[in-house]
Amino acid sequence: MRISELRMLDIVNIKDGRRLGPIKDLDLDLERGVVKGIIVPGASRSWVFFGGNRTEDLAIPWDRVKKIGVDVILVDAQGLPEFNSEPEHH
Repeated sequence: MRISELRMLDIVNIKDGRRLGPIKDLDLDLERGVVKGIIVPGASRSWVFFGGNRTEDLAIPWDRVKKIGVDVILVDAQGLPEFNSEPEHH
């Protein structure tokens, strides 16, 4: 599979079924020749064109990638600090 093909796939968190978006970039360790992780856009991308609601891109470590399918990449983002946006129940 080529990087251009990976970028066409949606990232889905297997713990809650949430769509995290497409791969924006890869985090590579060139010295060791391995993929360290995948980068996805931050959750709130609206209004960026107008200068508001900017969010940081989110990194998912490669060991959290569970399955690369023909349509989606399944990841386990549970417990990653940047994905702790689940609503609290009181």
